[in-house]
Amino acid sequence: MPALDNTPATATGHPLDAAIALAPIAEGKYRGHVAPSYANFIGPFGGILAAKLLQAVCLDDRRLGDPLALTVNFGGPVADGPFDIHCQPTRTNRSSQHWVMELRQGEDIPLTASAVFAERRDSWADTELQMPEVGGYADCTPLDTGGLPTWVKNYDMRIVSGGMSFLGPEPGPQDNSESILWVRDKPPRPLDFPGLAALSDVFFPRVFVRRPDFVPVGTVSLTTYFHADGEELARHGHDFLLARARGNRFHGGFFDHSGELWSEHGHLLATTHQVVYFKH
Repeated sequence: MPALDNTPATATGHPLDAAIALAPIAEGKYRGHVAPSYANFIGPFGGILAAKLLQAVCLDDRRLGDPLALTVNFGGPVADGPFDIHCQPTRTNRSSQHWVMELRQGEDIPLTASAVFAERRDSWADTELQMPEVGGYADCTPLDTGGLPTWVKNYDMRIVSGGMSFLGPEPGPQDNSESILWVRDKPPRPLDFPGLAALSDVFFPRVFVRRPDFVPVGTVSLTTYFHADGEELARHGHDFLLARARGNRFHGGFFDHSGELWSEHGHLLATTHQVVYFKH
């Protein structure tokens, strides 16, 4: 399995590379800056924050293998400006390694995270989930990003079904919250683990699909499981991903959703789950 590229990104390349660029300041400590290009309505896009945290571990010389799982807990807003990421391995086994991470701004710790990295072994394999049977991305119109948060402009999204209900031709409540879309970075960028971590959060809040109202929302916790290794991501290149998400339960001011990210060739690259606060 090829090693991850440990060269720190610079601000001269792709917008995502600029957004996740980190400078080492000590072992397990990195400094970065909030990227205005990935701004949400309030604070940064959650996916880019997840990518920053994962990137810190990817840059660490103590890292073992490729990402297997990433969980990010959003405790509070991340302010514009600089931040530090602290990451430490808590346990290293023969083929897996566990990490804890914090994003700090002064004395404030708005984000905490954990990650599992692993060296994959040859084994029996199967995929029980079925890739949605839909038309190709060329058959879909790129999403009009006018009036949407800045971060959306960094993605070429082509919605197959399940757009936000209040943006549809006939706004109104929907029977379910499933969305299917083709998506990739804009401009196109070869897929890697930080990029895939960011893409795992591209799904608009499910309550916006079910209900015709714009209400305050915020991700509380986001988990992504990576089912591909570095070689498979390298083969994927900068092709489109097929993404599907669906809500599970809306109750008591919170809801959760489950999502999938597929390659054009039918390979399941990642699954993702998050719980979200909403006010209605």
